[in-house]
Amino acid sequence: MTLQEFNQLTVSDRTKQLHDCCHCQWWAETLAIKAPFDSFQSLLTQGLALFEQANEAQILEAFKGHAKIGDIELLRSKFAGKATAEQGQVMQASDETIQALWQLNQDYEDQNGFIFIVCATGKSAEEMLNILQSRISNTRAIELKNGAAEQNKITEIRLTQLIEN
Repeated sequence: MTLQEFNQLTVSDRTKQLHDCCHCQWWAETLAIKAPFDSFQSLLTQGLALFEQANEAQILEAFKGHAKIGDIELLRSKFAGKATAEQGQVMQASDETIQALWQLNQDYEDQNGFIFIVCATGKSAEEMLNILQSRISNTRAIELKNGAAEQNKITEIRLTQLIEN
């Protein structure tokens, strides 16, 4: 859709579209009421800046909208749309890499209380495994910040896909 079409949606419909980009209700509602946007860059800038103001509960809510990296069954079901497009390369990885991703992601979640968040677009399963291995020893506070930064990258991609530039 064009930015003009987006601006003309009801607040409720804009909120739904935005929620599909970042699964944080507060973020979607707050950004939706800021319309009309005079440019895509304005929408993007305001959206990314807004998520940087999110509290921990709001960040974790956004994280819950993602499939676990390496969870093939989940990718095939609940999150089949966007997640498969974003993580599709995981399905092409070796069984050993997928198993390592799955196990390390489980360890990460047990340690931090939330799943490993990485902007998977354009990354191989091996690259994501290397990133996960490099982040597994970080503190929860650091990983909350790392995950929020990755969420912003994902949101930027999804907003770009939503709005024709």
